[in-house]
Amino acid sequence: MTISFNRRQVAVALTTAVVLVACTREEPAPDIKFASYDTGYASKPDFARIEYEFPLTPVDLARITPANIARLDQEQVDQIYARLTAGPIPDGPFDGALFFPRGGSGKLRLSEIVGGGLKGFAVNLAGAKADLIGEMLWKGKVFFRDERVLRNRIEDLSALKKIGLVEEGAANPLTKIAVGGKEQWLLFPAKLYCGQSLLDGRRESIIIDYAFSDDIPGYRRMPDMLASRQGFKIRDEIRMVRPGFYLGRAYIDRAFALNFVLYNKEIAERDGPGFEKTGTVQEDCWIGTQQRTVAARN
Repeated sequence: MTISFNRRQVAVALTTAVVLVACTREEPAPDIKFASYDTGYASKPDFARIEYEFPLTPVDLARITPANIARLDQEQVDQIYARLTAGPIPDGPFDGALFFPRGGSGKLRLSEIVGGGLKGFAVNLAGAKADLIGEMLWKGKVFFRDERVLRNRIEDLSALKKIGLVEEGAANPLTKIAVGGKEQWLLFPAKLYCGQSLLDGRRESIIIDYAFSDDIPGYRRMPDMLASRQGFKIRDEIRMVRPGFYLGRAYIDRAFALNFVLYNKEIAERDGPGFEKTGTVQEDCWIGTQQRTVAARN
């Protein structure tokens, strides 16, 4: 159907389906303010205080791009995320990319969470080759807002098929979507809802939950189960930077694994200018009791 709009095997599948590709455009870091901090955990500032002293205005948010956010370190990325609200639950296809913050190593972080099997075989698989596999396969996500379901866009199934991780059958045909003139496969379904952030509990995030994906129509045991409660227990959460642009955090068994960005150019160009002027947007999730400052500032 097309919509227009073995430990080693599991380790390889996680790399190809979850590990994406770092942003490569060389842009300077966004010119916005951050609270001071040190390397020790005790030095990390309180999110409520950060938002009170350094609120992100629409002008600030316009300075953040899917590429230049990768020029920040993890604490700065976290401070941005904590000053965002969820915004509207997205609808339709979004391009996606993982980014490793400045000075960070997402590969090492994944190996710590998943264990020796992934570290020894997939994460360190010929160095940058793991990133290239992720770049080739994972192209983003498609949100089905009305159904509260999400699916991931996979461009090439050959790597998964070679190791027997794709089930095909007439009773459950693979689903495809056409994006930008290219056909992509829709795999790894997830449920979509508002819920508490694992980083910042002061307000809700949009949750992408793979735990009980086996009761979503079109689910196939392999490879979809790899992201579910029977596999790596993946849970994503996102908040809106500005219309068409979301910042995400991925967790494996509730341990933080990596950052990612989602971008829809059409929505960004259509709704971005209005948001920059007013700072208002539809909020589908609970925004908390601490209201974000939206007054324009140069």
